[in-house]
Amino acid sequence: MKVFNKLLILVLLLSAPLMVQANESGVHLDKAPIDLQNTASLQRGAILFASRCLACHSASYMRYNRLLDIGMTEKQIKKDLELPEDIKLGSTMQSVMDSNSAKLAFGVTPPDLSVIARSRSADWLYSYMRSFYVDAKSASGWNNTTFPNVAMPFPLADLQGSQALHLENVNGHELKKLVIETPGTLCADGNPSCAAAYDNTVADLVNYLVFMSDPSKLVRAKLGYIVIGFLLLMFGLVYALKKEVWKELH
Repeated sequence: MKVFNKLLILVLLLSAPLMVQANESGVHLDKAPIDLQNTASLQRGAILFASRCLACHSASYMRYNRLLDIGMTEKQIKKDLELPEDIKLGSTMQSVMDSNSAKLAFGVTPPDLSVIARSRSADWLYSYMRSFYVDAKSASGWNNTTFPNVAMPFPLADLQGSQALHLENVNGHELKKLVIETPGTLCADGNPSCAAAYDNTVADLVNYLVFMSDPSKLVRAKLGYIVIGFLLLMFGLVYALKKEVWKELH
């Protein structure tokens, strides 16, 4: 019992900083619709990541050939991700912009995104990519309610459009509300569900970021089913053998 109490105290102490950080942030996070079995979503997310994120960010622990695990062929990877001829499928995902140039442009070095979904969480990323708004006071012209005063400009602005931050007073509490003022390309042709279309696009991107943070997870899941099936088969064989051996003794 004493050992259990000590372990419980240790767990509480280790988790305390995380709980404090979550409470101090005071940011509402929307649930990310993650589905690692949806290979079409993962492929769309990979293409979006390569075209929008790799300009400034690297994913130095992720190799292009791991995209084979989500159903993409070598030809698809080279074509859809528009890889230069000198980049091999075994290469890691490196940013187009070098770190020094990026730091001069944004004031900080863009972080590596290999495990961003594990360090930030899928819900945080999903909320963050939907929370940019126009801010004339910011150096980049953008701000974010999930990550206030973020240095990164909005890479998906042409898709979502421009949001404005409206402050409303509800029962004495200040409520932040984001409103689309200039629709993006996903609202072309008067699409009434453009907000949902953008949310789906962000969901694809975050889905891929979750996969990228642990690309072997899909393989482990498949192996898990194979192992369980093998154990069930062996159980059936052993049980049948036991009945055969013991039937003469009863």
